[in-house]
Amino acid sequence: MYKLVLMRHGESVWNAENRFTGWADADLTEAGKNQAVCAGQLLKKEGYEFDVSYSSMLRRAIGTLWIVLDTMGIMYTPTSLSWRLNERHYGELQGLNKSKTAAKFGEDKVLIWRRSYDIAPEPLSIDDERHPRFDLRYKNIATNLLPSSECLRDTVNRVVPFWNDHILPVVREGKNVLIVAHGNSLRALIKYMGNISDQDIMNLNIPTGQPMLCELDCKFNFTGYHYLGNPSEIDIAVSAIAEQGKK
Repeated sequence: MYKLVLMRHGESVWNAENRFTGWADADLTEAGKNQAVCAGQLLKKEGYEFDVSYSSMLRRAIGTLWIVLDTMGIMYTPTSLSWRLNERHYGELQGLNKSKTAAKFGEDKVLIWRRSYDIAPEPLSIDDERHPRFDLRYKNIATNLLPSSECLRDTVNRVVPFWNDHILPVVREGKNVLIVAHGNSLRALIKYMGNISDQDIMNLNIPTGQPMLCELDCKFNFTGYHYLGNPSEIDIAVSAIAEQGKK
């Protein structure tokens, strides 16, 4: 049996404002930082140790990872950052309030934009200052690889190669792995590992700051996952995520 821990970053400023964040580099709120501390305390209490860790290139994920490792007293853990673990790009929706958008376009439309597997929001113009090609952290990445909008399928298509080429080989070596990323990049990974249908993945809502233990069998087939925190608190947090796109 092989295990790895996945975790969505702590609450960000734009999470608190119920805005579509995507690749925008929103920082953690104080509540988000506290979530990361609590996650680190829980992982340490449960006896977890990590040989390697991974994060996206967005500060809310990187900051969460730093706090978790610091709280656990293992900041020396080797860490790799990749844009392939970034949140799904929300295109023209980026920065808009989800509830106000639902009031304007309807909850069903917003649900499709948020959760549909193969329908992406309207893309940013290539000249839009919000486009990733203007961000120095992506200067060494070919412009044609940088998204201007994504559906979950697009996110899957960039997350899975990173999993297969970089993370899975480490898991195969028996090393303990921690991945701190985002709601949709983690949904993409779980969809792939668990062979979850396009329809069923719409119902997966991942709360901020909650460590999730994933298990693989001896042939590296996904056998399931569960959160390490208090089940009733997790249920409340998951329900809150599901409600974000309503009026």
